Amino acid sequence: MDKKKIAVPLVCHGHSRPVVDLFYSPVTLDGFFLISASKDSSPMLRNGETGDWIGTFEGHKGAVWSVCLDTNALRAASGSADFTAKVWNALTGDILHSFEHKHIVRACAFSEDTRLLLTGGREKVLRIYDLNHPEAPLREVDKSPGSVRTVSWMHSDQTLLSSCTDMGGVRLWDVRSGKIVQTLETKSPVTSAEVSQDGRYITTADGATVKFWDAGHFGLVKSYNMPCTVESASLEPKYGNKFIAGGEDMWVRVFDFHTGDETACNKGHHGPVHCVRFSPGGESYASGSEDGTIRIWQTGPLTDHEETKSHAANGSVGKVKVSVEEVSRKIGGFHIAEEGKTKEKE
Repeated sequence: MDKKKIAVPLVCHGHSRPVVDLFYSPVTLDGFFLISASKDSSPMLRNGETGDWIGTFEGHKGAVWSVCLDTNALRAASGSADFTAKVWNALTGDILHSFEHKHIVRACAFSEDTRLLLTGGREKVLRIYDLNHPEAPLREVDKSPGSVRTVSWMHSDQTLLSSCTDMGGVRLWDVRSGKIVQTLETKSPVTSAEVSQDGRYITTADGATVKFWDAGHFGLVKSYNMPCTVESASLEPKYGNKFIAGGEDMWVRVFDFHTGDETACNKGHHGPVHCVRFSPGGESYASGSEDGTIRIWQTGPLTDHEETKSHAANGSVGKVKVSVEEVSRKIGGFHIAEEGKTKEKE
């Protein structure tokens, strides 16, 4: 393999225990944002471009396994081992809703129209909450065949996606009927499932394999064997020509989507990598690890050929510069909890 130049990431400290989930917001008027889940029970919100800490959501009493932001990055949601899913005001840090469950909540996702929240976990039940009418009876779809690990929305909120911790496969559910309409078969449990930004692909990680599925007819498009067991994978959103994967060997690797060839290997974490995600414009990607840190890596400069090809295919998705004034609008009313818990640790 050719010698590759060493990448120097932005290192984001603050969590006191492993980082187990990451989620980028779409680009908003105030830039884009990154939220992280950790076993320390306190999700954190950051500037997605610089990694600068914005605020910490205080209120869970157990490990937080899953986090997400709505389309406008105005609300956050989290699923926790304290048997609750919480919805937060992302501007102030206030808890808007706390939904009780009967077991650990491992996954949560806002619908595309931001009206609904989907949750899943150890109960083996997918629940849908109407955030416009939080007191109304929740909706439960058919019982999941196993403990739920990941959830997502697809097809303009008409389809649900879920995977299980104790069996292989990704299940696709029809929202109206609440029934499984398709199963994407994998040998190992799927630990990461991501719907691409353009809605074309589902990217899954199972065991030492990363797979890409057609999100329309659900056929397997590509399957690549990885150098180790990987826990998470993410497809570059702007051009779709590369993907990242991270897992037990502590490295974050970049691969060519078309050939599966490894093009970069980023070393720096001191524990297994639990989650990787591309930023919404593809100019950087983040990794979260057992070592309690988040690292933000630059994708690298784009070639003229890539730039021209992308404008023709996808339209322009420019990099957003976030000014101090814009970020201050986001953090203006955010609760600052105990000094020791929320301040960035050097």
